[in-house]
Amino acid sequence: MNISKPSMVFFALIISALTFAQDVELTKKDSIVQSYWLVTLGTNIVDDSGDEFGDLLDLSDGWNMVPYPSRASVGRYFKNGLGLEAIGTYNRYKEGKTIDNVVNTEDIDYWGLDFRVSYDLNMILGETGFFDPYIGIGAGYTDANNQGRGTYNAVIGFRTWFSDHWGLDFNSTGKWAMDIENATNHIQHALGVAYRFEVEKGLSRKGEEKLALLEEMEKEQQRIQDSIAQAEEAARLAERLKKEKEAAELAAAEKAKREAEDARRAALQTKLNNLGNVYFKLNSSYLTSKDKELLDQLVAIMEDEPNLVVKVTAHTDSRGTKTYNQWLSERRAERTVEYIISKGISEGRISHEAFGETQLVNECEDGVRCTEEQHTKNRRSEFVITAFD
Repeated sequence: MNISKPSMVFFALIISALTFAQDVELTKKDSIVQSYWLVTLGTNIVDDSGDEFGDLLDLSDGWNMVPYPSRASVGRYFKNGLGLEAIGTYNRYKEGKTIDNVVNTEDIDYWGLDFRVSYDLNMILGETGFFDPYIGIGAGYTDANNQGRGTYNAVIGFRTWFSDHWGLDFNSTGKWAMDIENATNHIQHALGVAYRFEVEKGLSRKGEEKLALLEEMEKEQQRIQDSIAQAEEAARLAERLKKEKEAAELAAAEKAKREAEDARRAALQTKLNNLGNVYFKLNSSYLTSKDKELLDQLVAIMEDEPNLVVKVTAHTDSRGTKTYNQWLSERRAERTVEYIISKGISEGRISHEAFGETQLVNECEDGVRCTEEQHTKNRRSEFVITAFD
């Protein structure tokens, strides 16, 4: 098919547009979880040593935790990135730990109930894979070191998601007491298993911008393709008609060839059928002189048709056991094939299969009285064409 110069320009424009589209295609990072319910269960660690920003990793003297789940939360996150969450925690200040700048002399319970508003930073960053950072502020009530207090809270954390529903939540919360004398500020770290449900997904802001650009590019590509289609319609139609004609001619030639081959194969099978079958005497697998004359005619046909491949199928009547009859039919098949091969036919052109008494040509089954002539019709070798090129 000849393509005009303007058409070549159109093709070049399409290729350029497709290449650019690949550069701005939507990816997993452009898809973001927008809203969901969230529950977490885990543990919390409290650092109430009196210097909330000093010795942050003073595990031995400053950190307090219990060896079982001690934090639970439930929350709702919305499409605008904001989330509301309620959190309940329990802990225990251990004897010997530093609490409010004093060494603690006994175990003291810690209780907290907090509410916070958080913001999903992925709304700004775009989807960052398994990493989902957030910040938040809130307020709550804490009973710590036998002092109840209201607190202003600030949180920073991240979640790492293994699927759309399951993940881990890591965060640290600073808690500042509301006008309580002798109550120091403290930090609460948390780690828990997170499960979210009623998940709704959508595009991030960057994803929406990419989608709008891709839609505009798709419209432009369609316009270019429509122009090419109009310019090349006649050539495509001529090419299609030419191919259809060639396909029709080829199909007709193949059909004629198949019909000729089928007709020749049917004629050969008729020729083999007209030879008749080799019939054996009762309990015998030996060929008579009459049987050999019939097989000589088969050999003559196979010599005239060098591409003819034949299978000998051997059978018995129903008298005797099935095991014996199967063995006897195999002997009959083998002797028939051996004779044909002895006349110069190659082994690759003659095969055999034995069926015993399983393929009777009449009703003479076990227990049915039949004449010897009826039984004779079942003691046979037949010839079937298996290949003919």
